Amino acid sequence: MEPLRVGLVGYGGAGRGIHARLLRETGHRVVAAVTRARGDDVRADWPGARVVPDVAALLDDVDALDLVVVASPTGDHVAHTRAVLEADVPVLVDKPLATTTADATALVELAERRGGRLTVFQNRRWDPEQLTLRALLDAGALGRVHRFERRWERYRPEPAHRWKEQDTAAGGLLLDLGAHLVDSAVQLFGPVRRVHAELRALTTPAVDDVFLAVEHAPGADGLAVVSHLQAGGLVGAPGPRTRVLGERGAYLVTSFEGEPTPFAVLDDAEDAGRAAGDPPHEGWLVRGAERTPVPRAPGGHADVYRAVARWLRGEGPVPVDPWDAVRTARVLDAAVRSAADGVPVVLDHA
Repeated sequence: MEPLRVGLVGYGGAGRGIHARLLRETGHRVVAAVTRARGDDVRADWPGARVVPDVAALLDDVDALDLVVVASPTGDHVAHTRAVLEADVPVLVDKPLATTTADATALVELAERRGGRLTVFQNRRWDPEQLTLRALLDAGALGRVHRFERRWERYRPEPAHRWKEQDTAAGGLLLDLGAHLVDSAVQLFGPVRRVHAELRALTTPAVDDVFLAVEHAPGADGLAVVSHLQAGGLVGAPGPRTRVLGERGAYLVTSFEGEPTPFAVLDDAEDAGRAAGDPPHEGWLVRGAERTPVPRAPGGHADVYRAVARWLRGEGPVPVDPWDAVRTARVLDAAVRSAADGVPVVLDHA
């Protein structure tokens, strides 16, 4: 199959560091990129690619584009995505789709009027961690689950000075990491009906300390899972990445993507004892003192672009329903209200 011809909006940490890397891994090609400062990087990485200063110039030649990837700062997502949709080019937008529910809704409604060629880069759905947990839940290994915990904690006492840390409207960990955490919880345990949040800015103008307690809609058995979701940049001792509590035991992920944590010693010991050829483990099935390694499920972030290619060729569904991004935005908006008012926020029609 022919590789996708991709226009990439933004060539920074997300554009070059994530999207360009995954596009290369899956055999697709960046044919044009919007950047004002990194044109030399684009030319070095993608010989022959057009380097343009803005989205309008990118869309001067829409016939040369199969897909546009919006990897610009979050505050620019609405304007950039709207322009691409109005040019009738399919678009993949980095998360979050927009900074508010109203803006996210308006973009999805526009996409539907223009043929529905919009999806969102919720790549953490394809994390081996998420895939492994999904398989455990489907197999009933934990029985009825009552609590889900996920942490995205780091120790950054000297924060970076980027837009993500400085922009109080479009930056901060609630929109950045919170969008992943909420999406992961909803994918596993269903819609959210109540949100309690604690949000603080400790070392940066934008929020860098996040705690969400979200109650999911009850399942068929009447039990509502409660998810505790945390993100922080000033955490000297990051906790376990994931802990899921069920009636038959718990699932524990002790470390994540090489981030230092005191719990990593559990993984180090297991890795040291693994025989050559044995599959790596992703986490632990725990029942009190009993701890059993859980093999890692296959998959990874490159599968996002494989799914995008099938979708664009009419061979598969949209990789991420953009209405899911609207539902995530509703939870994040509720978190802002909850933190400001000091009370839980109930979501209607979850």
